[in-house]
Amino acid sequence: MRITDITVTMVAWENIPAVRYGTANPATVGRSDIGVVAIETDACITGHSFLGASFRPAHLDATMLVESLKPRLMGQDPLAREALWQAMNKARRGVTYRVIGALDTALWDLGGKVAGLPIHQMIGSFRRRIPAYASSGSLGDEAAYLAQLEEVRARGFRAYKLHPPADVEATISLCRAVRRAAPEMTLMIDTMMMHRLPEAMRLGRVLEELGFEWYEDPLGEDDIENYVTLRRKLDIPILATEYSSGGFEAFTQWLVRGATDYLRGDIAVKGGLTPLHKAAHLAEAFATTFEVHHGGNSWNNVAQLQLMMALPNARYFEVLLPDGAQKFGLVHDIEIEPDGTVTIDAFERPGVGAEIDWDLVKAKTIGVLR
Repeated sequence: MRITDITVTMVAWENIPAVRYGTANPATVGRSDIGVVAIETDACITGHSFLGASFRPAHLDATMLVESLKPRLMGQDPLAREALWQAMNKARRGVTYRVIGALDTALWDLGGKVAGLPIHQMIGSFRRRIPAYASSGSLGDEAAYLAQLEEVRARGFRAYKLHPPADVEATISLCRAVRRAAPEMTLMIDTMMMHRLPEAMRLGRVLEELGFEWYEDPLGEDDIENYVTLRRKLDIPILATEYSSGGFEAFTQWLVRGATDYLRGDIAVKGGLTPLHKAAHLAEAFATTFEVHHGGNSWNNVAQLQLMMALPNARYFEVLLPDGAQKFGLVHDIEIEPDGTVTIDAFERPGVGAEIDWDLVKAKTIGVLR
């Protein structure tokens, strides 16, 4: 079997709710585009994936996919995923991890279709459900967070993560208010790399007092020296590496130097399911967890859910809010269960297991890159 063509169908995504996650991240602007990637073969089996997110239109990356990486994959055996990922990873100076991730995930989808198995069974299943947490945007004021807390609790969530204000005092006040309102819930926080060490230390001590589950990205993405200091002085688990420089290979120094308790990544920012699988087992070797980040689009999230069903050391599934800024392009998307978990039950088809809404794709197609 050989790869005969790779295309990216550009699909307009409109009416996206306004949201922002911290000062360092771009805000949604009401519209974006998703690229539906298709890897075709001479066996008439096609692997799919999505490229893009509500805050990062696919057109920013799609051209380099077809111009830079497509020629490397044409004519190759699509089941040689490791060899193909290694080749793409070596090209990362000239392409983004988002492009590598989209192609790698499409190859996993294709491989599952060839095998007749969902990805979690290809790897070796560990479970069928995982606890989920609702993950806020950066909201206007304390009252907005408390209102959202009540909404997600009513939906069945038993865990809630804050993307707080930049001001440390406001963040401390918010954390205390949320803990008072939800003494029974698991709480996390992602300060999105907004603080320097003194502020991060002060906030961390409050989080310990309030019993937060983890403290995510308190410092700059590559501030490894201060991460080492922060982790030594705090007891609350530190979760870093989401946007740290380099691919999964760079995780080793974070673990060896004691700069983080848990590892973090997703398909788009680390380059596919293949490096996530590797990173999870690297974390397992260090007796720690690999907390999978939101995937940026619906297809990535289902693909990551497949992977998490095969991992003993991934503990939570992230549901980034609002839903309308995250879900697009599938007939059925991931939904929270009454017990606060998500399950693989709706995605047991071969490969990624999700069903693309082809009627929507056809109606909203902008063009096709070949």
